[in-house]
Amino acid sequence: MTARREHTLSRRQFLATAAAGAVAGFAPAQAATSPRVATLDWAILETLFAINANVVAGTELLQFREVAVTPTVPAGVADLGLRGTPNFEVLYATKPDLIFNSNFYAWADDRMRLIAPVESHAVYKPGSSPYQLSEHMTLALGDRLGLAAGRALVDTMRAKLETYRDRFSKGDHRPILPINLGDARHFRVFGSDSMFGEVLTRTGLTNAWPDLTSYSATAPVGIERLAAMPEAWIVLIPPHPADAFAELQYSAFWKALPPVQAGRVLLLGSINPYGALPAAGRFADLLAGGLSHAWNG
Repeated sequence: MTARREHTLSRRQFLATAAAGAVAGFAPAQAATSPRVATLDWAILETLFAINANVVAGTELLQFREVAVTPTVPAGVADLGLRGTPNFEVLYATKPDLIFNSNFYAWADDRMRLIAPVESHAVYKPGSSPYQLSEHMTLALGDRLGLAAGRALVDTMRAKLETYRDRFSKGDHRPILPINLGDARHFRVFGSDSMFGEVLTRTGLTNAWPDLTSYSATAPVGIERLAAMPEAWIVLIPPHPADAFAELQYSAFWKALPPVQAGRVLLLGSINPYGALPAAGRFADLLAGGLSHAWNG
C-alpha cells in the first residue's frame, strides 16, 4: 500500500514537471483564498467566468473566445486542449482545488479525480429545461464557491427577460425561427425545448419551429423547410461555415422566400449554442437589438 502511494506521488510529480512548460506564466485569476477551479464543459466554463470564479483551466479557449465571445476569458487561464481529448498533465499542473464536469464528459471523471475532487452538473438532458438546469447549476456553483454573483446572475437574467418580454409585446408578433447554417442547403434549428427556444418563450415570443428538438437542436434540416414558415423572422445564429451564408445569398430559392423578400432576416453575432445563462443572455440581447432596429428602422 505504501509503495503504491509513493509510486503515485512520483508519477504525479513527473507529470507536473512535464507540463510545467505548458502552464508557465499562468497566474491565478482571483484571490488566493478563492478555490482554484477547472472544467472541460463550456456551459460550466462560461458560468464560472460570469460569476468571477477563480478559473485556472478550461478547454479550447481560442475557439471559446470566437464562438461564445462573452464572458471574457481572463488572463492566466490554462488551455487544456480539445474537450474530447483534454490534456490531463496540464490540468494536474494547474493545481485545481475542484473540477466541475458535466454529463457530456463523464467518461473523464475517474481520471480527473486523481487530480482533484470532481463535481458534476448537467444543463442539457432529454426531457429537462436547459434554462432551469442552468439556473440550478449557477446557484449551486455560487454556493459551492461562496460567490454571491451566482444568485445575482440568476436574478439579473430573470429581470432582463422580463424587460424584453415587455419590449417584444410592442413588436409585430411574428414567430421567430432561430437557426444555424450547416451549409447552403442545410441548417440546424432550435426548438422550444432548446436554450434559445426557452429564451423566446420567456420573452413572450413564438418559436416558428413546430416541433421539439430533443433539448438542443435538430439537424440536418433541408433548406426547403423554410418555405413552410412564410410569416417568420429568420434568425441566423453563427458560427456558420465560412462560405455557407455567402453561398446561400446567391440561391434563387433563398431569394424567393417571403421573409427574405420582406427583409425579415437577422444575422446575430456568434453565440455558444450549448451554453448556459450567459449564452441565453447574449442571445436575448442580440435578438432584442436586431428586432428593435428592424421594427423601428
